[in-house]
Amino acid sequence: MSHRKIFFWSITVALAGFLFGFDTVVISGADLSLQTLWPRGEVFHGFVVMASALWGTVVGAMLGGIPTDRLGRKNTLLWIGVFYLASALGSALANDPWVFAFFRFLGGLGVGASTIAAPAYISEIAPANERGKLVALYQFNIVLGILVAFLSNYLLSGLGDNAWRWMVGVEAIPAFLYAVMVFTVPESPRWLLVKRQDRAAAAQTLRLIAPHADTEAEMRRIMADHDESDKSETIFTLKYRFPLVLAFLVAFFNQFSGINAFLYYAPRIFEIAGLEKSAALLSSVGIGVTNLIFTLLGLSLIDRFGRRQLMYIGSIGYILSLSCVAIAFAMGIKGFAVPIFLFLFIAAHAVGQGAVIWVFISEIFPTHLRASGQSLGSSVHWVLAAAIPSLIPVLFTRIGAAPVFAFFAFMMGLQLLFVWRMMPETKGVSLEDLEKRLTASG
Repeated sequence: MSHRKIFFWSITVALAGFLFGFDTVVISGADLSLQTLWPRGEVFHGFVVMASALWGTVVGAMLGGIPTDRLGRKNTLLWIGVFYLASALGSALANDPWVFAFFRFLGGLGVGASTIAAPAYISEIAPANERGKLVALYQFNIVLGILVAFLSNYLLSGLGDNAWRWMVGVEAIPAFLYAVMVFTVPESPRWLLVKRQDRAAAAQTLRLIAPHADTEAEMRRIMADHDESDKSETIFTLKYRFPLVLAFLVAFFNQFSGINAFLYYAPRIFEIAGLEKSAALLSSVGIGVTNLIFTLLGLSLIDRFGRRQLMYIGSIGYILSLSCVAIAFAMGIKGFAVPIFLFLFIAAHAVGQGAVIWVFISEIFPTHLRASGQSLGSSVHWVLAAAIPSLIPVLFTRIGAAPVFAFFAFMMGLQLLFVWRMMPETKGVSLEDLEKRLTASG
């Protein structure tokens, strides 16, 4: 029974990832329609209209650790659902690019905060031997949201000039359902103990998680680790420099793969590759299906092979696929060659970085600094996720697609070196033991 409860709570919280994926990608179907509706140049379109949600995500990631620690994991997740709902309705009804950008920004706040609160919650209720796949449910839901967004865009594309309103507005339905479902999950027992000092509530949740375990012994173990720590320390304290560097580099390389740039502009990239508009939208659905299938593969392997091995596989796949895309664009190869290489790119991402990033960052910081550490990693991720896609329209116009994809391939070569030389394995190790191991490594 406890296993089913943990899975249900994990999948419920991970639905924040579904909204994250849907919200991030749904704008790709509205891209060209919005540029035609509000023709204010490539820079305005890229930085204000298209990337407004990403800038909100940056702020949400930077500040999301505050409510996650002060209000709790559960209450923060509830507010995230409210933000998604308001964003979907407001952006669908907008008649001005700045109003549209504001509501997209609001949804971005929810995305950024969810990358902190959801993985933190799941990592704190999950058993060590299942933590990888349970936290990876968040990534699975991101990918499912991406697929549903691509499919939704394709199905709604025939509704005329206002099809984009339906594309961005339909998110209100899952946002409402998610907010209702979050009411059914308990608060994280580690947060209740460490941040609230509420032993009774923590014990109640721990008994639900492991009814046959020694609840008092588990609480003593959690608090013993916490009591040993200096309450005035931060993630920038010298002893935490190694996990800090790890979080930074994992997030840094995630975005320098070009993944968000591609997801935001997939239909445009496919059209550059020679596909007509309807085929480009349909190919985007294929990208979503590929992403989902290989994310499921990554989820099934992450606790068996470990985080580091998946990063090796993903890095090599990135290098090969991105190099092929760059060569195809440089040689002017049209048709389905580029989509096939991009499908390989998505598969490499889903098995590697996609499956690993949120699991890994949620594991490497101690409980009292977990939200702050995830905020740092998420902030790096989302600053780059906002900046890089914002530059894509300009870069494609000025220098072309081939040099852009060649640069991403080069960066993935550097990621391979990072995995080889620096990245530790974290599978199957308790959060408290990981703290001792990684701070000692620093």
